[in-house]
Amino acid sequence: MKEKKIISKDAMPSDAGIIKNMFVLIGLVLSTSCAEQPVGQFDFLTGTWKVEGKEQYEAWVKESHNELSGHVYANIDRQIKILESIAIKKVNDQFIYEATVPDQNDGQTIQFILNEEVKTCFSFENPGHDFPKKIQYCKKSDSELDIHVLGEEGEGYNYTLIRQ
Repeated sequence: MKEKKIISKDAMPSDAGIIKNMFVLIGLVLSTSCAEQPVGQFDFLTGTWKVEGKEQYEAWVKESHNELSGHVYANIDRQIKILESIAIKKVNDQFIYEATVPDQNDGQTIQFILNEEVKTCFSFENPGHDFPKKIQYCKKSDSELDIHVLGEEGEGYNYTLIRQ
């Protein structure tokens, strides 16, 4: 015959204890899911984009939960030429945009840090670099982006990317 265990009311957790444990559990779930998707806010970039009016493209892939990578390339005489390698990475508590242009800066990668104070677009900035000092991705719609490549006092150029 099995022995029945009797649990006293004093051994049962209180409603406040249960609620506290639920909040702890919910917090852990939310922080884990956010930690797994640190570059998730840039997922809209994945895919291929065409520079409006040119045979130039920007293609992004999600490498991991910490990194997007891509290339800027041109279609010249039916040959693909890589113009630039690009990446967005989460490093410590910052988002870093990396650009490597083979025939500039001795082929070295230049880093730009996301300025989270700019709310109208994603503004990656490196005030110590000669040009550009800012690279801004402004989402107009799911299929169209405005890109601003800026130097001193906002001088530079803009172009539009269209999702392919």
